[in-house]
Amino acid sequence: MNNHVHQPEAIRTRHKPKRDLLKLRQEIPSSIFSAAGFVVPALLLFSWWLVTELGFVRPLFLPSPQAVVMEGWRQLSEGILVADASISIYRIVVGWLAATIVAVPIGILMGNYRIIEGSLEPMISTVRYMPVVALIPLSILWTGIGDAQKILILFLGTFFQQSLMIMDNVKNIDMNLIRAGQTLGFSNSEILRRIILPAASPGIWDTFRITIGWTWTYLVVAELVAASEGLGRRIMDAQRYLATDTILFGTLFIGLLGLLTDYVFKKSGQSLFRWNSQTR
Repeated sequence: MNNHVHQPEAIRTRHKPKRDLLKLRQEIPSSIFSAAGFVVPALLLFSWWLVTELGFVRPLFLPSPQAVVMEGWRQLSEGILVADASISIYRIVVGWLAATIVAVPIGILMGNYRIIEGSLEPMISTVRYMPVVALIPLSILWTGIGDAQKILILFLGTFFQQSLMIMDNVKNIDMNLIRAGQTLGFSNSEILRRIILPAASPGIWDTFRITIGWTWTYLVVAELVAASEGLGRRIMDAQRYLATDTILFGTLFIGLLGLLTDYVFKKSGQSLFRWNSQTR
């Protein structure tokens, strides 16, 4: 009798985890979370292979996955990939660091002082909507055709959005924390150092993670003109000869490097800010 009474409850318990997968903000097992990240790419890869294998699309328009892999192997074996990746990573790191070094103090100041926000925010908000590609001729006039020009383009594509996001990170700090510091007699610099910056650090780190992704997306633009090396330049050269396997490989490889960068920032944030639930 008891078995019949508890059987519906057992069934409900057994089916509950499946329903919880689509429940808002519901935690799921890490194994399911990780597996889900492979399902969609695997389906897309299979669809790509199937379409090209059955001849639905000509290789000129969509090369097969095998052709793209072989192109990647060719570049790796000939040393082309390492040379291109090295120079592109150097440009990305320097351009992003330059933007970050300038954007962090400006964003923090705008987030804390209304007069500075009123002075700089309208201009920065306007400039961030300007197409970076249109600035390539000016960047060449200002800095020449060397690495400085590429780094300047990456800087311009990152700085303005980053400074506004850091401003928002700082402005979102609970005012009660700041009032508590004022009540304790802290000076402005002490409130900034001991309250605002620690509280805003997880959000600022997440901004770093997002903006370095933007820097990667500007790589092809930065290497568009007068570049002899680089992943973006390799893609642009391949476009001239309709080498779609080279274009696809270069694009996917940049995406892979960006994903690796994102993973490093994510794991670093989890390690640095273990006390913050949003970085988990």
